[in-house]
Amino acid sequence: MIKSLAAIATATLLLLGLGIYEWRFVQKEFGDFREELTVLYEKTERGDANGEDAKAVQTKWESRKKRLHIWIPHNDISRIDDYMAETVRYVAEEEDLLALAKLEIMLHLSECIPGTYAPNAENIF
Repeated sequence: MIKSLAAIATATLLLLGLGIYEWRFVQKEFGDFREELTVLYEKTERGDANGEDAKAVQTKWESRKKRLHIWIPHNDISRIDDYMAETVRYVAEEEDLLALAKLEIMLHLSECIPGTYAPNAENIF
């Protein structure tokens, strides 16, 4: 009986610890990504952004998503991939209004996606 309770308590603590680690990791990665997007958004709004700026953000996203694949579903990652590819093209072609629209979508996603991994009651039950 005591061994069973100890095993249950250990498993519960392990799951709780892993859940908190996942949430913090995803939140940090998307927080950094949001900062990069914000800088690109501001440069695009001023008309100072070029294709290299957008490509740099995309390259950082590519390296970041390799670590995120462990924690979040492929659909969320591929959605950002699609918007990022479109943004790079729009910035390179100086289609600032279209680039800003895609950047706003990605900024919104970078806020919403980490919230789905927070240890809240609605995410557990």
